Formats: sequence, C-alpha cells, structure tokens
Amino acid sequence: MTELIAPAVPADTVSTDAVTSPNPDAALRQLAADTFGLPHLRAGQLAGMKALVTGRDVLAVMPTGYGKSAIYQVAAVQLHGEQSQGKAAQNPSEAGSARRGPAVVVSPLIALQEDQLDRLLETLGGEAAVAVNSGRSDSEVNDAWAAAERGDAALIFLAPEQLAKTETVERLAALGVSLFVVDEAHCVSSWGHDFRPDYLRLGEVRGQLGNPPVVGLTATASPPVRDEIQQRLRMKDPLVLVHGFDRTNISLDVVRHLTDRDKRRAVTEQVAELKGPGLLYAATRKDTEAYAAELTERGLRAEAYHAGRKQGERDRVHEQFLDDELDVVVATTAFGMGIDKPNVRFVVHVDITESLDSYYQEIGRSGRDGEPASAILHYRPEDLGLRKFFGTHTPDEESLLAVLQVLRTANGPVTQKALAEQTGFSPRKLTGLLNQLQETRAVRTGKRGIRLEAGAKLATVVERAVEHAEARQRVDRSRIEMMRGYAETDGCRRQFLLGYFGEDLPEPCGNCDTCADGSAYEEDYDDGAAAAAGGEPFPLQAAVIHKEWGPGLVMRHEEDVITVLFEQEGYKTLSRQAVTEGKLLTLAP
Repeated sequence: MTELIAPAVPADTVSTDAVTSPNPDAALRQLAADTFGLPHLRAGQLAGMKALVTGRDVLAVMPTGYGKSAIYQVAAVQLHGEQSQGKAAQNPSEAGSARRGPAVVVSPLIALQEDQLDRLLETLGGEAAVAVNSGRSDSEVNDAWAAAERGDAALIFLAPEQLAKTETVERLAALGVSLFVVDEAHCVSSWGHDFRPDYLRLGEVRGQLGNPPVVGLTATASPPVRDEIQQRLRMKDPLVLVHGFDRTNISLDVVRHLTDRDKRRAVTEQVAELKGPGLLYAATRKDTEAYAAELTERGLRAEAYHAGRKQGERDRVHEQFLDDELDVVVATTAFGMGIDKPNVRFVVHVDITESLDSYYQEIGRSGRDGEPASAILHYRPEDLGLRKFFGTHTPDEESLLAVLQVLRTANGPVTQKALAEQTGFSPRKLTGLLNQLQETRAVRTGKRGIRLEAGAKLATVVERAVEHAEARQRVDRSRIEMMRGYAETDGCRRQFLLGYFGEDLPEPCGNCDTCADGSAYEEDYDDGAAAAAGGEPFPLQAAVIHKEWGPGLVMRHEEDVITVLFEQEGYKTLSRQAVTEGKLLTLAP
C-alpha cells in the first residue's frame, strides 16, 4: 500500500510525489482541462486518476470541495473513450481495456446522485451519465439501462440498496464495469461515524462484477476507518491519498457549561449574533424544532431539519439553504452529507458528537471557500451520557439464533428475500443481523444466496457474534472518551484533532480558543521531536503490542501519557511511567 499524507497545497500545484511521474500523463491533463474545466490539478488528483486508468485501487481522503469526484470522473471518461475508440489502455493487462461498460458510482443519497448527474450532463452532454434509483420512473430507469447497454453512458449512479438486488448486479456484470466507485466510503466501516449496513456487501458485489478497479472516496477517515474501507472493499495494494486535512481557516472553540439552561441560552444568543449562513447541530429532533423556533423569534431565517420531517419539507430546506434563503439550519446529523456550499460561515454543536470522526465531518462543511469560519462546540460533561446511550447496541441473541436455524434447515443457499419471509424480520433488521453473523465468518453470502458453514454450532456462532458486538461497543465508548478529551483539553485543539487522524502538527495552531487564551502554549505537547532524536521508544504511528489488549497503533504523545488505538479495545490513554516501568508495550515485529 502506498499512502500519501500531505497538507493542502495551492490549486495550481500538481503533486510530484513518488507515484507521480516526472512527465504526468498528458491525456489525463488535457481531458481534465478541456472537458472538465480543471486546468490546474490539486495534490493527489492526477495520481489518483493515473492509478485508476492503469487498474490500481485508490482510497482518497479529501475534504468536500477538494476535488475527489474529479478523480473518478476523469478516469471514467478516459477509459470510456479508449474503449469506444478501440484504443489500448496504458497497461491493458491491468486496466481491463476489454471492458466496454460504464463506471458504477455507488452514492448513498439520491439528492446527491442527482446533483452530480446534472453537473456531469452539463459537462459531457448526451447520455454520458445516467442514474438508477427509486426516485426515477420506470421509463427513466429503462432509458438509463438502455444508454448503458448501448455504450453511451460512461457513468451509472446507483444507491447501495439497488445493488442488493440480484438482477441489478447481474445486469451490471453483463456490461463489463470499468470502475467501481464508492462515494462516502466511510459508510462501509463500522468504525465510521455514518455506518450503513447496505454498504457492507459492496466488496462482495465488486467481486460479482469481475473485480474492476475500485476507488473509495471520503471527506474524513481516521486510520482504523481507512483500514476497514480497504478490507471491506477488498482493495489490493491501493494508492491511499490523504490531502487537505488541516483546514486552517476554521477556528476551533469549545464553550463549557454547568447547566443545560445556561447552555441553551448561550447557544441561542451566540448563533443569533454570528454572521451566517451557518449550521446548528443538535442531538434530538425535538431540540432542532425548539432552537429553530427561538432563532426565528429573534428575527433569523431558521428552519429545522431532521428525518422526521416529510421528504418534501426536507428538500425545501435543503434548496433554501443552498440558495442563501436561510440564515441557519438547525439539524440532526441527517443533514449535511454531500452538501457542497462554499460560504457556510459557522458550524455550532449544541451537543457533543459520538466521535471526532463525525465532528470533523460536520465542521468541515464550513469555510469551503477558504475564508474564515468558526467551529464551536458547546459542552457539558453530563451530555456524554446521552451519547453513550445512543452508542449502545445490544445484540439480539434470539433473533440471531432464528436466522441461523433457518439457514441450517435450508437445503442450500437462501436468498435474503426468502430469509426475510421465513423469519418475518424487516429487510433492515435482517441486514443488520446478517452483518453481525458474517463477522463470525460462519455465515457467508455468495451469488446464489446466504449459507451457513457446514458443521457450525449455532450457540457458538451466536456467542462469537456477541463478542464482536461487545468489542465494537468498547471501541465506540473509547471514541466518546476521545471526544471528551478534545472538549476538555487545555492543549491546542487542532493538535489534538489532527493527532486523532494520525497527523502531526508540531506547533500550536494559533486559531483555537486554547491558543487564544495562551493555555495551549503552556502544555508540553510532545510533537515527535523526541522520537526524531531517538529519545522516544514508541514514536507516532508505531505499531505496538500490549500485554493484555493486543496490537495497537500509537496516536498521540503528551508529557506524561501516550494514546494508543487498540484493535479490540479502541483508544486507550496510558501513563508513560506505567508503560516504562511495567513494560506494558513492545514494538510490533
């Protein structure tokens, strides 16, 4: 695996890292400039394009607005042009130049699909991009398939639910898919902040499509999320591009409160004074309605957005926000994925999030135009209890056993539809149960359906599923504790935030509240200088082994503690003295 982690660079700079040759591919440059209006490529874009057209898998971790989509769009059009003209690809044996079909783009939101589709059709014209989703009529879906089958479509957009249908996968397989694109790829990871069960099958679907090159795209992914994305999508030696993580124009602030009443009053007063447009995130639907009402009374154009509102109402709020007709949207986490609005001036959180992954994703919706923006978290230690409640997922052992019993009595593989009929479980519940069972490796899904491993003992399989779920809960709790650490640190918040994602910021940032009040400069944050001088036995990103908790990765140093991410236990903060005296850690071989 090649991993490139770099700071953001000016838009007119093209990366010349090791994966980029001294003479970058002229065809890709010309296509990006002439067709997509991108005369200057950002760091990582060209490298990603070249990797895909030569058959290599790619994982791109870049903020929204950085240009992730251009990577697969330019590559898809390049491959489509080569195929339609009968040209050989740069490396035919790897690039699959015999493929005649489109790039398949998996995107979780229909609204996001339609937005990307409209932009592509404006750029490419004709039927170069099509979509198959539940928001389209039967005739529109038929026209989309016809365009793909004629070879007119370079890209076809689908929701992950569409790929749960056997007939859809078979139809795509017959096309000879050129690329497999997974947008919002963090959804594939149960480590991620927006995990979606339907995404878990995508690696398997890729195999059924003949294992075309795959690209995973996400705006945020900590090291364990990156690892799981690669595993789930069955990537082999992927090019991992991590760029633009440090959004220096966003100021980071935490406001601490003693009582909920004080917090509510402070939030309302602050948002009323901030220059918008902006986003206010709250944990519950009830709170979004209450804050929106209070802000409206203060003269702001405010609307609530949550999954309980009708689709038409949500679409209206979405459009009004994009058109600058609202000062603030008060939302649950249901709002924001795929929103590319450059002039959001603030993101305020009423409640602490369940992880720094989700927090970074949400604050990253501000300041995309490069102008100053604010990310403000209102924090009360008691709020952590609410997050721990939301993060509790107790395995349903009885339901797991019911699924296993149907699989054991079946004569061969069982389709998910037949399994749902026999168990009486809803498709969503059944998907969740199957995901838990597949973690045990005793239950597998193939082309013909779902099957149970021969000789598997049902009680043992359920026990293993429960153990996996409990390990996940430990990890989730540790991520909440890392969120607490961010809220309560007296050190530089940006150093803490970037350290969580495996990046080192040597000096305090100067653009957070702890830097402003001077406390960040009083903290003795070990930025890795000791490691560079040979004085740190466990440097940042070092693979280590703990006597009790097993393998882990060193994520952060402070004067007296080391933070390590363990595979089965999550994030642990260890006393440096205890580590040294008790010899708790050893470097992995």
